[in-house]
Amino acid sequence: MTTVTRADIAETICTEIGLSRKDAGDILDMVIDEIKGELISGKDVKISSFGSFLLKRKNARIGRNPKTGVEAEITPRTVISFRPSQNLKMAVNK
Repeated sequence: MTTVTRADIAETICTEIGLSRKDAGDILDMVIDEIKGELISGKDVKISSFGSFLLKRKNARIGRNPKTGVEAEITPRTVISFRPSQNLKMAVNK
């Protein structure tokens, strides 16, 4: 298995659409920045036929260090989860 990087996606945009590498990279950065900005402002992001980035708020709780067994408070936080769309699931499982 290989990993697709930001540069790989920008290169694909460049070849498929015919933009310069710089323009393709700038467009990709704009899309990523828009998604990031919406998540930072507390909104979920849903991309049709791809999936949803969901914010989940977790309350404070007591956890335990697995090595030492010492209890420690885990602070409240917000985590990001991704839920793929049915189209994406079906495409991956073909």
